[in-house]
Amino acid sequence: MLGNHLNKWLLLLGCLPLLIGANIFLGSVDIPVIEIIDVFFGNSTNLAWKTIIIESRVPRILTAILCGAAISISGFQMQVLFRNPLAGPYILGISSGASLGVSLLVLTGGWLFGIHFMVQDWSIALAATIGALFILLLVFAISIRVKDIMTVLIVGIMLGALTTAIIGIMQYFSASDQLKSFVIWTLGSLDGVNFNEIFILSIAVIVGLVLAFTQIKPLNLLLMGETYAKSMGISLSKSRLIIILSAGILAGSVTAFCGPIGFIGIVVPHLCRVWFQTSNSRILFPAIIILGINILLLSDCIAHLPFSDLVLPINSITAILGIPIIFWMVLGRKKISTNL
Repeated sequence: MLGNHLNKWLLLLGCLPLLIGANIFLGSVDIPVIEIIDVFFGNSTNLAWKTIIIESRVPRILTAILCGAAISISGFQMQVLFRNPLAGPYILGISSGASLGVSLLVLTGGWLFGIHFMVQDWSIALAATIGALFILLLVFAISIRVKDIMTVLIVGIMLGALTTAIIGIMQYFSASDQLKSFVIWTLGSLDGVNFNEIFILSIAVIVGLVLAFTQIKPLNLLLMGETYAKSMGISLSKSRLIIILSAGILAGSVTAFCGPIGFIGIVVPHLCRVWFQTSNSRILFPAIIILGINILLLSDCIAHLPFSDLVLPINSITAILGIPIIFWMVLGRKKISTNL
């Protein structure tokens, strides 16, 4: 696997420490390199710089690593499962479900299922998780009864549209300050995720990735069609449930802690297919993880506008990076639907 694409793997892996370093060294506050090194070796006496690096930049990097891997693999699974090149990690309405949970909390002033919460990071993450799991359970129940995978896709889209409509009604009747808080959440951000939340997020991402890894063989066989996969002894219903569960855990956990982050899940799998010129999931799986991490680290570095006090929404940056790539692939006559 490594031998045929050695230069590509070296480039992917080589960019990773460079982007991590860029996120550590660059930011709104200019910290000398020697001081950053002292912070990591415990020799720094500047409390402010130590706080910025350890409590802001490092958690943000860890969050970007987890989210980049989770969103990219989630999108890859959805594209193969539904044989749809435009399928992303939120195609089943999971993002909309998370948004509904957050809107119920934020736009009602802290009331969620009859319980009053302080509108804080942890309560927003809880609300998003409940909303995402609610939609995921509905999709699960439907997928068990419905055998046609395209019908499940349509149901997911309709559930997403329904929750979006409910959110729109709530926004119309909400106060301006509550509406502002909700809109800021929908823009996505890797900031504000502390180490305790990163621990929870990492468990969810690891579970989701392990489930995805167990389905590499079924994903390869599904590329040949459901009939062929059945003839090879694959249980389509079991594989479909595991893939949906994995994608739901990955997308839902990221949305819960960081808000909806778009385009990464759609763009990264296509880039890897074109670059490695293969549809083999065994090769694409690690490549998609690494490239997804690299792109999200790059996006977050750009979003924080080094040497400026401004911080741009991460969703805007991923869109700015992702949309031109899609145009390039289409105008360059790259068949993004190949082998899907």
